Amino acid sequence: MGLQSGTQAPENTLSVYVPGYLYDACTLRNSDGDEALANPDITMFITGAGASYVSDFKILGANYGATILLAFASNTIQGNSVDSKNSLAFTDMFLQPVQLGWHTKKADFVFSYSLYLPTGRFTAGASDNAGLGMYMNEFSAGTTLFFNDKKTFHFSTLVGYEINGKKKDTDIKTGDILSIEGGLGKTFYMLNAEKTAPKSILNAGLIYYLQYKVSNDKIPFGNIVLEPDKDKVAGLGAEVNYFHIGCRTSAGLRWVSELSAESRFQGNTFFLTLAHVFSLSKEKKG
Repeated sequence: MGLQSGTQAPENTLSVYVPGYLYDACTLRNSDGDEALANPDITMFITGAGASYVSDFKILGANYGATILLAFASNTIQGNSVDSKNSLAFTDMFLQPVQLGWHTKKADFVFSYSLYLPTGRFTAGASDNAGLGMYMNEFSAGTTLFFNDKKTFHFSTLVGYEINGKKKDTDIKTGDILSIEGGLGKTFYMLNAEKTAPKSILNAGLIYYLQYKVSNDKIPFGNIVLEPDKDKVAGLGAEVNYFHIGCRTSAGLRWVSELSAESRFQGNTFFLTLAHVFSLSKEKKG
């Protein structure tokens, strides 16, 4: 989620967005973090179309929101394995039916429940799967702290816990995952020619994430159940976002380089998002 990961979008807005996610696997790391395979030459790509809505309806003092993403993926990566023979195809759907956001003078707070639906093609043992073949439920909570009154200097963190179900037509059970992510950034307001009002907003800074497999994967093999070593990874990078107020359009770019990976691939992530924001607030009549 990057910068201001603990902040919900403004109320009474509908954002329609197109993401472009590219992951380049540089190495495969073993359980000790040592290089097991150099230059695996694997690139995963995801794109699609999504929408995010934030209302003025309050629950426990928070604004209610929801998000949906319909996506297409190629070369689906699963930990230390990859379905490398699938071209761009419809993959699993992301749905966030509950997002709550609070705003105070010094900090913002969010809580959400999300689920990943196994809508992508999946057959156990196939090398051209477009989805992961399992339901995933995720609960997350986070905050964005502001260090000045104008809220232009900020630090955020978002903690998510993902509960994974069994893979379709198998007894394979993926372990639960703990993720921690956020960033440290600065917001800049660029004024119009008359210097009377901002015409655009630039948000830039450093971002990070940590991800740990909390419980073991369970893979039945004959009369025994294999439990591979738990994987983990960290990532550091940068992010820049630009929002044009008049056109109500935005563009964001993130780059993250992974490090300290164990029992999984380690690589670089590039994430481009284009969005248009519709204001749903009723105009006040004079």
